[in-house]
Amino acid sequence: MIDLSYCVVNTDGREHLMACLDAIERTHPQEVEREVLVLDNASEDGSAGAVRAAGGDVRLIALTRRDGKAANDSHLLREARGRFCLLLNEDTELQPGCAARLVEALERDPAAAVAGAQLLDPDGAPTACAWRLPDAGWALAAAVFAHRRYAVQSRGSKVREVGWVQSSAMLVRRDAAASVGGLDGDFFVYSDETDFCRRLHDSGWRVLWVPQARAIHHDQLSTDAGAMSRRIVEFHRGRDLYFRKHGMAGTALLWKACWAWAYLLRAAFALAAPGHDPARYLLHARQQLLPRTGIGLREAAEEHNRRLASP
Repeated sequence: MIDLSYCVVNTDGREHLMACLDAIERTHPQEVEREVLVLDNASEDGSAGAVRAAGGDVRLIALTRRDGKAANDSHLLREARGRFCLLLNEDTELQPGCAARLVEALERDPAAAVAGAQLLDPDGAPTACAWRLPDAGWALAAAVFAHRRYAVQSRGSKVREVGWVQSSAMLVRRDAAASVGGLDGDFFVYSDETDFCRRLHDSGWRVLWVPQARAIHHDQLSTDAGAMSRRIVEFHRGRDLYFRKHGMAGTALLWKACWAWAYLLRAAFALAAPGHDPARYLLHARQQLLPRTGIGLREAAEEHNRRLASP
């Protein structure tokens, strides 16, 4: 029986992908039966070829049309055979003991469906990676710039129950995921993990954060200035869909008011602060108020697919 399926989604991240696969090889607990799956999201940088050339026991799923992160993760969950599936971005590098600690956390807690790793930036500093589920309190905290203190739950040195964790390094009990239908492909990216964890909570499962399980997340998209505006559009689109899907109209209105205020105030401060971009905060404010407008990552993928399909 396969215990652990490593499930890696890659989109034009060949160098990061190969480093991710190397980290899996270096850190995998030998006593755990495993498989490695890579879903290549219609990349054009030779990623699929690099995986094939490297050989080994990697199972490659090479898409010919680009899809969203939630749909990609659900595709891998359906293909996987392990009791546990470790969802990874291509720009995630597992640190020694990470997979073992995550598996141990779910083995110890049969009521837990998800265990999230502590993510680190490329310099090794911990980053926020587990949060409360969005609620009115989070919105009010944002209005007074106390949202990190209120919402971030990736703190402390002990395994703890949290609202949701980031899917850059998220171990999932495969049967639990199947019981709620996996991740919802209506979320192209952003808020897909939030919705997934919310549905697991609603079904009686627990979501854990495991600080001893550590993984570097390079967050390659954050260095792509051209993609930043599309990311912002998609971020607010996903949160709006989350509120609508879960019948949270009142919270959504409060969220719009509090967060738009916070972004506008940041834009004002940015005008006088060297190195800060007021336009970025203004775009956040606009998308917060009008989340169903703008060109996001979904439209970029659709344009990519049209270009690939054209003769």
